[in-house]
Formats: sequence, C-alpha cells, structure tokens
Amino acid sequence: MKMNRIFTVAIVTLSFALFGFGLTSVIQKKVKKEVVKIFHVEDFKLKPILVSTALNEMLPAKISSDNFYSLSKNEELLGYIFVDQASSKTAKFDYLVVFNEELEIVSSKVLIYREEYGGEIGSTRWLKQFLGKTGGDRVSMKSNIDAISGATISVRSMTIAMDNLLQTIGLLQENKIL
Repeated sequence: MKMNRIFTVAIVTLSFALFGFGLTSVIQKKVKKEVVKIFHVEDFKLKPILVSTALNEMLPAKISSDNFYSLSKNEELLGYIFVDQASSKTAKFDYLVVFNEELEIVSSKVLIYREEYGGEIGSTRWLKQFLGKTGGDRVSMKSNIDAISGATISVRSMTIAMDNLLQTIGLLQENKIL
C-alpha cells in the first residue's frame, strides 16, 4: 500500500516535469505586467489558440497550447499574445509579441535574455521596428530591420522569428483560424 502511494506520487511528479503546463511563473508575471501596461486591465483571460497538426506543419512559427493565446476580458477580445524562444549565440532567449484585435503588433519585448552580449535587442528603441506590422508584412535585416553591432546573432534570430510569426499570422488569417 505504502509502495503503491510512493509509485503514484513519483508518476504524477514525473508527468508534471515532462509535460509541464503553460507558461512558467516568471514568464506569466512578465506577460501580465505587459498586458496591464498595454490594455489597462488587471483581470483578463488567456485562451490558447489551437490549430490542427496538418496546418501547424505548414506554419513557419509553430503554434502550441503554450505559446499563442487570445486575450479577453468579460468575453470581449482585446488582442493576442505570442510567447516563444529564439536563439542567441549559445543559449535561447524568451520573447513576447502582443497583437491588438486587428492582429497588428502593439508590443514586442525580450522577457529573459541569457547571454552576456547581445542584450541590446531588448531595447525599446530597437523593438519599435516591429510595431504596426501585420500578417501581410515581411521583416528582414536586409531590407527594413536595423542591425546592432555586437548583437548580430540575436538580431538575426529575433528578426527571423518575427518574420516567421508574421507569416504564421497571415496563414492563420487565410485559414480563418483568426
């Protein structure tokens, strides 16, 4: 009986460790702070956007129940939240993109940067380049996104991630998911 209880607790603990649930508490706090700042709401609901496996395979930015959400208050749609990771030189960094209800980027933010160099991509000034972009826009370091000396890898990674996300938004709109 006692051994059975220990086994059950071990299985439940392992399940939580392997499968996790949603955003980490640190990321949740940072997302909430940004939502409050942008939408001026304290209590809101995040509902995962779900896409079929077949459609997800076609998307440049993969959608899961843990990274793309509709944001609402009292059943009124306020916008959308996308949280993901992109690569820096030797690690990954977490970032947030906030869309309004028309699916225009109203905020982008580097939430956690884990490198000594390249953190300049978290500057508001650099991230402003993405504001107003929609699923019909493309972004590229060659055409419309400024580089940052000393942060080349992170800039390239973030720019590619943002372009993939914008293409994904466009495809989700075409497929009537959004």
